[in-house]
Amino acid sequence: MRILIVEDEHKIANAVKQGLEQQSYAVDVAYDADDGLAMATSEPYDLIILDRMLPGSTDGIGIVQILRKQKNHVPILLLTARDKILDKAAGLNAGADDYLVKPFAFVELIARVRALLRRPKQALDTSLSYEDVVLDTDNYSVTREGAQIELTAREFALLEYMIRNAERVLSKDTIMSHVWNYDSDILPNTVEVYMGYLRSKIDKPFPNKPALIHTKRGFGYVFGKK
Repeated sequence: MRILIVEDEHKIANAVKQGLEQQSYAVDVAYDADDGLAMATSEPYDLIILDRMLPGSTDGIGIVQILRKQKNHVPILLLTARDKILDKAAGLNAGADDYLVKPFAFVELIARVRALLRRPKQALDTSLSYEDVVLDTDNYSVTREGAQIELTAREFALLEYMIRNAERVLSKDTIMSHVWNYDSDILPNTVEVYMGYLRSKIDKPFPNKPALIHTKRGFGYVFGKK
């Protein structure tokens, strides 16, 4: 899953980025409102973490209002040093989905991130499953037929995105835009390579079970039964 952080305090932005990347998310960062808005409107993010007070032609609430007017319903978590009820209400009324006051504990931030990412498609369950594959987003475990499968952080992120979009044809560009961040050094065959890694762990060790990772020539990939 791909997250955008818009935060002008570099220390906070970089610390949050590092922490989220350790949780297997792809993360981009903007340090002012104009760059943040440009990235938010041009890239397909799964979540935006947005500081309320930002340098630039608008502020965090202005970015929220612009995105919502454009019918962009990406989940937005506002960060702010203001903790008054009216300040919180202003952010939520503008269209933000959640609000976190600085200073905050990272464990609370990640809990809110997970809740927002689950909300649209997976209700409040931390476990994603398809057939006999079960992925737990809390403890980063994956099993098939009850057997534990060891994945790298990138493989886990790729599998999570595929399960969340099971039985849909996903192009390489779509997969890259949600699983790798903007600055990643991605080669043309990067997605093919990682799909090969997943096949070697999800499909090949289970020859008596149907393969779940399929290539659609000229279109992309599908996770699910044929």
